[in-house]
Amino acid sequence: MDFHLPYHSYRIQYASKYAALYHALHDEILESRLALHTKLPSSRELAALYGLSRGTVNQVYDMLIAEGYLKADVGRGTYVVYAGGGPRKKEGHEEKSIRLSDWARRVQEDDRVPKTEGNQGQASGQPVISFAVGHPHMDEFPRELWNRGMYEQVRRMTESPQEEAHVAEGHYALREAIAQHLRRMRGIDAPPERIVIVNGSMQAIALLTQVLVNEGDPVIVERPGYQGAARAVRAVGGLPIHAAVDGQGLVPQPWKARLLFVTPSRQFPTGAVLGLERRQQLLRWAAEQGAVIVEDDYDSEFRHRGRPIEPLKVLDQEGRVVYIGTFSKTMLLDLRIGYVVLPEALLGAFVAAKRLYEPHPSGLLEQRSLAAFMASGGYERHLRRMRRIYAGKFHLLQSLLQEHLSTLFDWVDCDAGLHLFGWWRGDAASYSRYAAECRSLGVRWSDAGSYGLLPEQAGACFGYAHLTEEEIRAGVDRLQLASLQMR
Repeated sequence: MDFHLPYHSYRIQYASKYAALYHALHDEILESRLALHTKLPSSRELAALYGLSRGTVNQVYDMLIAEGYLKADVGRGTYVVYAGGGPRKKEGHEEKSIRLSDWARRVQEDDRVPKTEGNQGQASGQPVISFAVGHPHMDEFPRELWNRGMYEQVRRMTESPQEEAHVAEGHYALREAIAQHLRRMRGIDAPPERIVIVNGSMQAIALLTQVLVNEGDPVIVERPGYQGAARAVRAVGGLPIHAAVDGQGLVPQPWKARLLFVTPSRQFPTGAVLGLERRQQLLRWAAEQGAVIVEDDYDSEFRHRGRPIEPLKVLDQEGRVVYIGTFSKTMLLDLRIGYVVLPEALLGAFVAAKRLYEPHPSGLLEQRSLAAFMASGGYERHLRRMRRIYAGKFHLLQSLLQEHLSTLFDWVDCDAGLHLFGWWRGDAASYSRYAAECRSLGVRWSDAGSYGLLPEQAGACFGYAHLTEEEIRAGVDRLQLASLQMR
């Protein structure tokens, strides 16, 4: 492929391949050597060009996407969306945007990673510290053990017939392992036959809307909340109805609707936990309306203190709750495996819809490897190790933010997850000024405006999983310095 980066010269400067690739791409974009709208190679192609793993390339792409330099379009590729400081366009030659169909706009990918505040490049003289969400810590992942497992599954698949080639539900041994994991860790007692493997939680959401929503149907979604659900509803002609969120999560109302998307264990993005009384209210509402509740349990694996409230699925006695889980926060970034626990009444329709788009299951090698990894105990050992690492970072960032920035943000108390959320105490104009001051000092975060905040609201998500404790301390120092310089 005809594509060049000064990767090897950066490899001399930086100890890790990840850092070398990140800074090579970052600087090429800033200097306009990679111009606006340039299409980058796929992760597979770029990995092959420079002898890297696809995981490393995907991590770099994800970071640059979160920081606002790149954009990934489903089916088209990854593009530069930041105009650097290079040659400007000639006067009178304005760039024309490509007009997409309504359908194409509705189904563009949304990956739970919002625009990152401060996407204007590296601050002069110092490296940027980014508190962007969506970047788990991968340095401690047992790659050697995982790779051995993958090789073993390749050998087994070549030596024996693939009886599962037409099983839309996914590899049965993985569904068994997930059922056992849910029983031990979340209290959900579901047989493997009611678990379906999907390519990430967004595929599950999209299929559920196609199965359950007709044109013009109202569907309840949280505001603020994960915008992928609202986009999926619009894509099938449904009408997203925004439901309010407060410090205790979703506020139940007597909605006239038959489908609700909710994140009860840790509201996204605020982190608020839905109490037992409200959970029971939602179940009563679903029974009265004949409705279905989709419970998105996106990062409950990482709890840093106390015991979690049982999922809605545990309380469900009438088969009203669909439970969605994912491995995106616990495994490698490019392992797109999620799962759905379905009521009996929805199982047949959901599997038929999945079979329509995916008659042959994708990622069967990864599914088999993950099943073996879980059966061996490797997955739970990995989780225990990551919980210890994340807990230390969580408590450090939480204490620093509360001590130094509580005059600026109203922090939502939480016990779990990989980011902290704060409501801005001032108006939108002061938030913008503060964000600009932070950019000048080389510190960023994920702007919660991407999650459907009301116009008068402003908020911020501070992810910490990918940062060292030293970077967390330095980042909060810069956040505090920015607040002092605004006075």
